Amino acid sequence: MRPHGTPHELESRRRRAVVLLQAGKTYQSVASTLNASISSVVRWVQSFRKGGASALQSKPASGRPPRLASTQKRKLLHLLEQGPLAAGYATDLWTLPRISKLIDKHFGVHYHPGHLWRVMADFGWTWQKPERRATQRDEKAIARWKKHEWSSIKKSPKTWRPSRIPRRKRISPHP
Repeated sequence: MRPHGTPHELESRRRRAVVLLQAGKTYQSVASTLNASISSVVRWVQSFRKGGASALQSKPASGRPPRLASTQKRKLLHLLEQGPLAAGYATDLWTLPRISKLIDKHFGVHYHPGHLWRVMADFGWTWQKPERRATQRDEKAIARWKKHEWSSIKKSPKTWRPSRIPRRKRISPHP
């Protein structure tokens, strides 16, 4: 499992291990200082002996490259911040299918709406569910009703009791 940290932080950790060992520390003390396993420290030192300092450099991250370049992501964020109304939608609500169509239209890249949340998470955007409320809702009338009507209707804790139905006694099979 890959340890936590940026590639630069992990590289400096490996370099520090070599420096500590060259200063006369033991493998075990270096491993505990850097919160690493002894076998990792041994592997780092062997790499250093074979290839020098360049052997400790961080490697490029493997995996599929992102579909949108960083400049395209910045432009997408700008388009999203303008709002759905500016993009031609009737309501001021971004949905994943709408964002998917926006990306397809502006960048020619197709994202399935079900997987687009990963891109939104990179922007720091989270899923929000709008509250469903009637447009003609009168907040003052609701507050008045809760204060005057509801308090007289609702049950108070003093009046409620569990039912007093007695439990049936179990009959033992043996007399």
